[in-house]
Amino acid sequence: MKMLGNIVATIVVFVKLVGQPSVAQALQDTTEIADMIVTNAQISLMDSANTIAAAVAVHDGRVLATGTNEEVAVYGGDSTQVIDANGRRVIPGLNDSHLHATRGGRFYNLELRWDGVASLEQGLRMIREQAQRTPDGQWVRVVGGWSPYQFSERRMPTIAELNEAAPETPVFVLFLYSQAFVNAAGVKALGITEDTDPPAGGRYEFVEGGVILHAEATPMILYQTIGQLPGLSVEDQVNSTEHFYRELSRFGLTSVIDAGGGGHRFPGDYEGSQTLVEEGDMPIRISFYLPPQRPGKEYEDYVAWTRDYEAGRNQGSTHKHGFELEGGGEFLVLSAGDYENFMAPRPKLSDRDNWDKQLYEVTSLLVKNGWPLRIHATYGESLGKIMGVFEQVKEEQGTFSPRWAIDHAETAREEDLRRIKAMGGGISIQNRLAFAGEYFVERYGTEAAQKAPPVRRMLELGIPVGVGTDGTRASSYNPWLSLYWLVTGKTLGGTQLFSENNKLSREEALRLYTVGSAWFSQEEEQKGTLAVGQLADFAVLSDDYFTVEEDAIKGIESVLTVMGGEVVHGAEEFAELSPGLPPVSPGWSPVKYVGGYQSVE
Repeated sequence: MKMLGNIVATIVVFVKLVGQPSVAQALQDTTEIADMIVTNAQISLMDSANTIAAAVAVHDGRVLATGTNEEVAVYGGDSTQVIDANGRRVIPGLNDSHLHATRGGRFYNLELRWDGVASLEQGLRMIREQAQRTPDGQWVRVVGGWSPYQFSERRMPTIAELNEAAPETPVFVLFLYSQAFVNAAGVKALGITEDTDPPAGGRYEFVEGGVILHAEATPMILYQTIGQLPGLSVEDQVNSTEHFYRELSRFGLTSVIDAGGGGHRFPGDYEGSQTLVEEGDMPIRISFYLPPQRPGKEYEDYVAWTRDYEAGRNQGSTHKHGFELEGGGEFLVLSAGDYENFMAPRPKLSDRDNWDKQLYEVTSLLVKNGWPLRIHATYGESLGKIMGVFEQVKEEQGTFSPRWAIDHAETAREEDLRRIKAMGGGISIQNRLAFAGEYFVERYGTEAAQKAPPVRRMLELGIPVGVGTDGTRASSYNPWLSLYWLVTGKTLGGTQLFSENNKLSREEALRLYTVGSAWFSQEEEQKGTLAVGQLADFAVLSDDYFTVEEDAIKGIESVLTVMGGEVVHGAEEFAELSPGLPPVSPGWSPVKYVGGYQSVE
């Protein structure tokens, strides 16, 4: 097809020179007609040659041709949608290699998000206003995606401030997987007293009539409290999911790899996404992994899933690779989870009974059935022990998973990286330290933070690396914060983490967010670049990622997002191209009034 494009371009130039338009018309009659052409752009194809094109033609959901405006124009016809990019930068659609998308959609309309809010004063004002809208029996909930160091005040809220903002309405404010703050009305609604025993690994701190929840070994105290809060009806979950996926499109995301998530059960809690899939309304491609939810029963869950479901089968009726069950993870067994609470000491797998036996059984089952797998591993100490189990399974079976990965790996050591490389695994990294980096430095020191995670060394060793966020609780879902973190090595509060040799160039970081992430769903031949034949997923940016000041990277959005050759989001001069959305429901939802990321003036 590329050769055909070059032949077409040569003949068009010849026609212009000799003045024989009939030849050009005859050529067009034998050429596939584009469904869409984007012109007058700076298109970063992200191919091996780092090609920049001015135009791209799309046919049947894939890239048909790229080149100059004149070279691509020959693919136009009467039915072709032509979009003038007005000189803007165009990139392949971003692909978050670790985002809890289906769970995020399920809860989106319930959450008052502090993602991008500049001051605690503003955040408290948002709570005060939302409390007045929230009906009896419901909560104001701020869940993840923020850091106290992003605020001008550079601190957490106090219980007294939450009581003042919402004296009668229950409030729950979650800070990553470290702490949560519940006001006095919330304590009353939950029925917590000083005689209440906290879940294992948690601690209650009673303050000003409210309570601070501390997750000091595992986040179970946080998961269980969230689980007690009222949810949405199935109908509202569908609406919530649709609005959340449009929010992802707003930032140029066209694919995500969904790592499941705590408190999120398959298949019942996937109804919002499943409905959009069945109705053909999915604006984003999702490959999802299945995490077990029953401690000690993980093997039973995977026996049933490997029997009843086929990994890699596309459930989407309208989009290629639209909604696919990918494999097992990010937790394979809950006993092997080394949760990333940098405000507390590192958990030790050796303190847990039978974690290795349980992990061995589940891993052996998945490898036997040819299922891809991934596993959460924050610390090198845990990662080394996990690799021992994986190596045993590979030695016994003579093979391993067809595609497998480590998630997070903030303190992975040289020997861990070499073992991963030797077994053909990949590593999916996220910008969790952009939100918790100050606490990491306080506990482990600046030297450890300089290579947390050691992304440069991963690339030097040739390990496949994908990038993501771990949104929506352990960080924000905004991919540009992750790109900013990779390029600068800084937290949202401006604390320098990475050393110079661990930072990435802008091109390297973007490549990991596109081509790199596609490896983790076995789709590197399908997406990640805008080469001819690849899926036509791309974003037209509000600002040029390659030339703006570093701090401005955080503020980039997509003004036009295209998935499979179809517009799924439009803003500014492209707003009229944006598909419609149903009104937010329920009507008191915070999303209706303040939207998602940085929506509050």
